Amino acid sequence: MTEQTANARALIEHIAKALVDQKDAVFVDEYEDGDETVIELEVAETEMGKVIGRSGRIARSLRTVLAAAGTKNNKRYALEILE
Repeated sequence: MTEQTANARALIEHIAKALVDQKDAVFVDEYEDGDETVIELEVAETEMGKVIGRSGRIARSLRTVLAAAGTKNNKRYALEILE
């Protein structure tokens, strides 16, 4: 794992832990899918609404942050929120 990828993963983990109450139930994993790095975010089922937000606003914001990090690192990131 490169330092740049670790930073994007750590960024999503930090934001997710700030959003939820059950911080120990936050799991972040990543894998390469072609030219894209997919970051998987898993939280407790009761906390799912806090990560997705109304009409998906928070999830969209997390994806925007990842896109900005990708632009800086010349890399493509995708976020998958697992149930």
